[in-house]
Amino acid sequence: MPRSVNHVASRNRRKKILSLTRGNFGGRANVWTVAKNTWEKGLQYAYRDRKNKKRSFRALWIQRINAAARLEGLSYSQLMGALKKAGVVINRKVLADLAMNHPQAFSAIVAKAKNSL
Repeated sequence: MPRSVNHVASRNRRKKILSLTRGNFGGRANVWTVAKNTWEKGLQYAYRDRKNKKRSFRALWIQRINAAARLEGLSYSQLMGALKKAGVVINRKVLADLAMNHPQAFSAIVAKAKNSL
């Protein structure tokens, strides 16, 4: 009995990955093993950097909140502690947006937090 290899499926699988690596330099775009390694490594970087993106945005929000809080006479940690004590539930993303784009609203929140101190 002759050996059966589904060449159509394997070629399509290779073509799909080679098309995903289009635009890479040299063999990374058209040599099968190198392209496959490049594609797999790219997936690893994408997974890792989805986590790092969240981390770096949180750090940015904290810096913005800290800068705005210091204009109000509080440090970041004092502000966050006062907000928790006052029972104000607001996340850092929204708080940073208020600090940047709506300073009056941010000042009102800080005033409410200061009352609980």
